[in-house]
Amino acid sequence: MKALIIGGGVTGPVTALALRRAGVEAEIFEAYADNPDNAGGWLMIAPNGVTALGLVGLAEDLRRVGRPNRRMVMTDGSGKRLGAFGELDENNPSQLVLRPDLYRMLARRATEAGIKIHHNRRLVDATETADGVVAHFADGSTATGDVLIGADGVHSTVRKVIDPDGPGPRYTGLLGFGGSVPGNDFNLVEGEFYFAQGKRGFLGYALTADGDTGWFTNVPSAEPITGDQARRIGAAEWLRRMRELYGDDYPAHDILKAATPEGMLVLGAMHIMPSARTWHSDRMVLVGDAAHVPSNSTGQGASMAIESAVQLARCLRDLPAPQAFQAYEKLRRTRVEKVAEAGERTNQDKVNGRVGHAITSLLAPVAMKLFMKPEKMFGWLHRYEIDWDERVAA
Repeated sequence: MKALIIGGGVTGPVTALALRRAGVEAEIFEAYADNPDNAGGWLMIAPNGVTALGLVGLAEDLRRVGRPNRRMVMTDGSGKRLGAFGELDENNPSQLVLRPDLYRMLARRATEAGIKIHHNRRLVDATETADGVVAHFADGSTATGDVLIGADGVHSTVRKVIDPDGPGPRYTGLLGFGGSVPGNDFNLVEGEFYFAQGKRGFLGYALTADGDTGWFTNVPSAEPITGDQARRIGAAEWLRRMRELYGDDYPAHDILKAATPEGMLVLGAMHIMPSARTWHSDRMVLVGDAAHVPSNSTGQGASMAIESAVQLARCLRDLPAPQAFQAYEKLRRTRVEKVAEAGERTNQDKVNGRVGHAITSLLAPVAMKLFMKPEKMFGWLHRYEIDWDERVAA
């Protein structure tokens, strides 16, 4: 069997390496001329994502380019510490990694494994035949395989080919920004990740590998703005707006006061992709963000994609298409939709306003002690393991 994988970001290389372990040949077709290894900010790979990467020999590579996040600390806009969650397994903590570092590592490992990565090959269409599928690219070239896998992200072309009238990604109402400021003036502890819910906004921050203060935030916006549009407005203007939005919230006020346009990332509108109503046809299938994108609030987007890539490889190892695709969807749909629902609730908390902020500050410490137990909240999510050796049944 030969698989054509559309998309060379995170999901594509992981899928190719998982397929290689399953005995399936794969080639990757990336729309851009080069690997997208110079764009994007922090990415969290949760313990379940790290475990899934271990099945394709990538867990230690991730730990080398990332750094562990051992505790999540919640604060309010006055600096009051509301509570903290430690990792469920201290030997397998979440990993915080810069997206460009992750891209480079995955592309290198795929190349070392002999997997071909074709650049500047933007898919425009695909046609199924009696015994395979033909991919058609914008440059006029084609490629033929037994199956085609859409790992081409939230704005997937493969998804539109499979289901032309299906719903697309949905704007979350939030714009993404991030950056870093020199030094550690806030006494941040290595291995801790901080989340501050202010009066009108939310800020995450942590100590970087260089000893600086890294930060990210989601700014509410009624209208979606692409990354390019947001960058044309200018980082300086967005910084001015964020300083106004956060007012005297701590530590947002002080972090943003020290921030500079040169040290910022302007990412634009954040989208989710509700689980696609159609995941596959007879010869084509979606994986990762092309099929499902939970909100960034869950910290599970990349981990869900990695899990799906590994499960898809198991199914193609044991079953022919389309039975393999049917089994894959049955293995994945319920889990990814549960994660997406949790993200929807968190997004509402991020834009909860002054009244919600006051209630959070008052009730959160009690709730975290009495009800918000890490095992109950995250056990089902972080302890998830895929049994690679178990045979997949039709």
